[in-house]
Amino acid sequence: MDHTLEGMDEVKGTVLYIEDQEINQVLMEAQLAGLPGIRLIKATTGADGVRLARSEKPDLVLLDMHLPDFGGLEVVRELMMEISDGLKVALLTADALSMDIIKAMSLGAYEYWVKPVDRAHLMSGLRRALVGGQADPRHRLPRREVGSSKL
Repeated sequence: MDHTLEGMDEVKGTVLYIEDQEINQVLMEAQLAGLPGIRLIKATTGADGVRLARSEKPDLVLLDMHLPDFGGLEVVRELMMEISDGLKVALLTADALSMDIIKAMSLGAYEYWVKPVDRAHLMSGLRRALVGGQADPRHRLPRREVGSSKL
């Protein structure tokens, strides 16, 4: 039995995956294949991703930070209105932490996930994002306390 699918029956929604590498798209499709409540739509460029985010109104965007036309940070900037209206954007990156991730998180991105994202991490992230859970603090930037010099 696949234990990563336990508790995933309640996970429902539309996920937009913005990724230019075909192999990564195929892998994501395979990961989500056992989840009948998930509708996956895909884009291979930032421009197409922004267009689909606006027309399809997904519940979650999985966003590769390195795209052929413009990067993930620019996509987050373009989607700031949608993010303020509740769209959750999870940044996918091979970089452990970069300035673009920090900037995108400060603009409202939900979480960042370091690639390759294993199945258990993907399932828990989907559950948090689509069932209304709080973002995982391990995948968020530390919040700066008022009056504190710490990040």
